[in-house]
Amino acid sequence: MTPDFIASLLGHSATVLSRAFYARDPRVVAPDLLNKVLLGADGRSGRIVETEAYCGAIDPAAHSWRGRTARNATMFGPPGRLYVYFTYGMHWCCNPVCCAEGEGVAVLLRALTPLTGLAAMRAARPRCRHDRDLCRGPARLCQALGIAGAQDGIDLVEGAGGFTIVDDGTPPPTEPAISTRIGITRAAESPWRWHVAGDRHVSR
Repeated sequence: MTPDFIASLLGHSATVLSRAFYARDPRVVAPDLLNKVLLGADGRSGRIVETEAYCGAIDPAAHSWRGRTARNATMFGPPGRLYVYFTYGMHWCCNPVCCAEGEGVAVLLRALTPLTGLAAMRAARPRCRHDRDLCRGPARLCQALGIAGAQDGIDLVEGAGGFTIVDDGTPPPTEPAISTRIGITRAAESPWRWHVAGDRHVSR
């Protein structure tokens, strides 16, 4: 995506997150992603307000814990790629890949505050009654922004796959809310979930 296209969506300039931003421990990247903006090429965008870190070989809750498979191969790729997986037979979830290639670690994007393209989001989620619920949860945000299996492995840094994450000058919270992760049974005690405290778009 070009700077001009990004500015046309957001109404001001913003900087695409670099490869170096993602090439760090997911427990560092996850809170730093708060208040960054996920952009789609069709004009849909949202501010990231909730994230979770998944830490590969040291994390029994990570898809990559037992090693590389056909399903999780993107997790072991270069940092800045988007790992998209199918779950519960009906939902897609998306995760920017972190650290060095081969590590198998990523950050789950759990919730967004919708910014642009709300009409398209509503059309993608016709049963959603309130805009606050459009991107409230990892599966909902993928549905709202049109992220599915075709986006697995796209490069967020290059933006060629139609999606990128940018810094529009809004800093992450100085004191993000921290908790254990949601909806897992293994390693459920790890405090690797971060969110913007008080934001009404954070998942329940």
